[in-house]
Amino acid sequence: MSDKVEVTGSEQTTTDAEGPKFGLPQAMALIIGSIIGVGIFNLPTSLASYGPITLISMALTTVGALALALLFAALSRRLPADGGPYAYARVAFGNGLGFANAWSYWITAWAGNAAIAVGWVLYVEHFINKGQNKLITVILVLVGLWLPAAVNLSGVKNIGSVQVITTIIKFVAVAFVAIVGLFYISSANFTPWNVSGESAINAIGGGMAIALFSYLGVETAAVAAAKVRNPDRNIPRTAVFGIVPTSKLANATAPFSDAVNAMFGGTWAGNLMAIAVIISGLGALNGWTMICAEMPLAAAEDGLFPERFKHISKNGVPAFGIVASTVLASIAMAINYLGSGGATVFTTLVLMTGITAAIPYGFSALAQLKWRWIDQKTMHTPRFARDMIVAALSLVFSILFIWYSRNTGHSFWVYWAPFFLAAGAMLLGIPVYRAQRRHMTQPGRVPPYR
Repeated sequence: MSDKVEVTGSEQTTTDAEGPKFGLPQAMALIIGSIIGVGIFNLPTSLASYGPITLISMALTTVGALALALLFAALSRRLPADGGPYAYARVAFGNGLGFANAWSYWITAWAGNAAIAVGWVLYVEHFINKGQNKLITVILVLVGLWLPAAVNLSGVKNIGSVQVITTIIKFVAVAFVAIVGLFYISSANFTPWNVSGESAINAIGGGMAIALFSYLGVETAAVAAAKVRNPDRNIPRTAVFGIVPTSKLANATAPFSDAVNAMFGGTWAGNLMAIAVIISGLGALNGWTMICAEMPLAAAEDGLFPERFKHISKNGVPAFGIVASTVLASIAMAINYLGSGGATVFTTLVLMTGITAAIPYGFSALAQLKWRWIDQKTMHTPRFARDMIVAALSLVFSILFIWYSRNTGHSFWVYWAPFFLAAGAMLLGIPVYRAQRRHMTQPGRVPPYR
């Protein structure tokens, strides 16, 4: 879809001989709507297993995300490339690591979609299936995954229209809790500070791994994404921690609804918030379903992914990538529900996507370190120190995000489930790589520093 979606100066979606294109409002809504999904509305529950100490985690994660944003801004100026950060690993280290990063990044997209759908259903169940019958829950998640897939299959124009509407609604919901909620914060709800039973360092690290989900996609929107995310994500989560006691957050399925109910009493306000989150989640799923197909399309153009991912349907979309990604997201979700439920499934998928995202993030940082060191040796040194520091910070944070991606407070299998799932998904790429090796084009040379 990279050759079909284009930002224009028009206020509306336009059409030409090549097919429909996004106008500026639709393109902005696609980026922002994908970034601000349901994670912001569900993470307070996942973070509650550590307690308010995760406010430090979120601050540190913001630092890491800003470093990543600056890293990808610098890399994209030097090597503009479709499909995400895998391109940097491919040019820097060859097709083998390029494929591993492409596969890992694709896992992030469809597993992240599964996480968004699970988080979305937690708010749907604010109204129906309140007893959380697991079969009904799974069916509802499947609806959340396949409805946006149907919108994507119908064409670019419908994707843009859905995105504009849902993005406006989610901004209203986030801004409301961010601003009004600050007047309802109780300092008593910030104690106990650390409820995990682990050391402060481990609690902060675990919170960072979960909070990373809020910043997935920073590589696509670069510095602009950081500007949007800081006020719209961190302030609301801080407010929720201050409004609702940690003990209640730990068992909450719809924490933002609980927070609004605590502010105004009764249930009407929480119901309105739940409706807003449900609409917000559909918008995020709509945008990320497109991203799920966009990355393998770019990889297929390089011969790293099978030819079928390149096929564009009559509606102008990579239909095979949309369907394949949604099938995999459905399987990942169903497997998780076999042994867990509700918020635990959401947290497991969040941590899994953190692992698979941090791998291409880390290799992108290594590519920058390699290229800038070569630049320095050949006397291309402008902004050398800044770029090396940013790349080093990005690498360190990527390693920390992986290291702390464990389900604290659960049995062995659930505790390590994010790693087991990530490893299993990565292993599925081995036969694909073996089949594609002879079709892969050679990576180009990195352009000189500018």
